[in-house]
Amino acid sequence: MYFPTSATVIEFLILAIVDKEDSYGYAISHTIKKVANIKESTLYPILKKLEKAGYLNTYQQEYQGRKRKYYTTTESGKQQLAFLKDEWQLYTTKIEEIVEGRLEDDEK
Repeated sequence: MYFPTSATVIEFLILAIVDKEDSYGYAISHTIKKVANIKESTLYPILKKLEKAGYLNTYQQEYQGRKRKYYTTTESGKQQLAFLKDEWQLYTTKIEEIVEGRLEDDEK
């Protein structure tokens, strides 16, 4: 996709993905790559940041003889996700208003 993706949007996507189902780094990366051109070297520091902020917890689970690190949302992570969803809605509504020429003059 043409538009660059900020770290905040990637955080939002990670929280949304993991909130639906516990997941591991590669699967999260694969899903995000559908809308953003990110590398694992970008993803993992953001995952660590979200974990340090208390939005994600991790646990290990064996898969095909190897341990895989899974991420799960915390209660704080769910609250942050709800906040980001509200902010995203406001953001996209304003963009649509500008693009479609519907932004009121007093808001310009």
